Amino acid sequence: MMQTIFDQYGWENAIAIPLSQGLINQTYELQTAQGAFILQNINTQVFKDPYAIDHNIKSIGQYYNTTVPDQLYTHLVPNLRGETLIEWEGKYYRAFKKIEGFALDVLTNADQAKEAAHQFGKFTASLSEFPIEALKVTIPHFHDLALRYHQFEQALKHGDANRMTEAKDAILFLQSHHAYVKQWLHFTGHQDAHLRVTHHDTKISNVLFKDDAAICVIDLDTTMPGYFISDVGDMCRTYLCPVNEACQDLNQIKVLPERWTAIQEGYLKAMGEFLTSFEKDHFKFSGQCIIYMQALRFLTDFLELDRYYRVERPGQNLDRTNNQIQLLIEFNQL
Repeated sequence: MMQTIFDQYGWENAIAIPLSQGLINQTYELQTAQGAFILQNINTQVFKDPYAIDHNIKSIGQYYNTTVPDQLYTHLVPNLRGETLIEWEGKYYRAFKKIEGFALDVLTNADQAKEAAHQFGKFTASLSEFPIEALKVTIPHFHDLALRYHQFEQALKHGDANRMTEAKDAILFLQSHHAYVKQWLHFTGHQDAHLRVTHHDTKISNVLFKDDAAICVIDLDTTMPGYFISDVGDMCRTYLCPVNEACQDLNQIKVLPERWTAIQEGYLKAMGEFLTSFEKDHFKFSGQCIIYMQALRFLTDFLELDRYYRVERPGQNLDRTNNQIQLLIEFNQL
């Protein structure tokens, strides 16, 4: 079936091995007579404009080729017609050269957090001269806290009445922390808050490691103009706690202080000279903003009968909400 795609690249004796990592796109590792590649089918339910993603990854790749040609990067591989995005049977495919390394599913120590934070910081720092207006927005308003709060308010008006009763404590907590939305609007409206090339999805599985060292970031589909808050905040949300948002035992939700130190040290080692003092003053707010935003999103989805996040049981999105609320409480005690 996929031979049609292999032929477009001129790959011979291709063997495709499905990879389980990654929640959004379908990914294969390919062994061919021409070398090792990664082939992906882009999820157009999430990414409505695959050509925008293709444009961004190519633009950054071309920039690296002319400025730092030895930069480790997930360069797109053109097919025999020079195309880097293939439409086939209503689906979109793209290929990358395989970079030797491994991705972690779970963070196990603070050194890994520091290494990853440094790589994400390095990614943005290396593109400080890149013309930001050349990037397309791949998911509009992805980390817009004001919009997420508005969606939460709409869910309170039009959502399921029984679920509102069930979630009343969580609703009250999130309403009582509305000041984060005001802080977000203050930050984004300030002249010393700068849009930069931002990854927007800094979970640990989006960094490649070799031995104990992180070597480069991967999965650039959400890379677009953004604020440093998105990258640092997402690291806080996913690195600080030994368990993830699926954990229902709130007693297990702790923030490990050494990981918080690791995120700060790793990211600022690369980005310290680029961030303004105003931005540095909002470093902890990054974590508060993104954790709070994720709680809003889970609860909004719960009130709207689970339309966005996949659930395996009733109440799962409420459990996820309470998990994030507990994480926020723990983070604020640092």
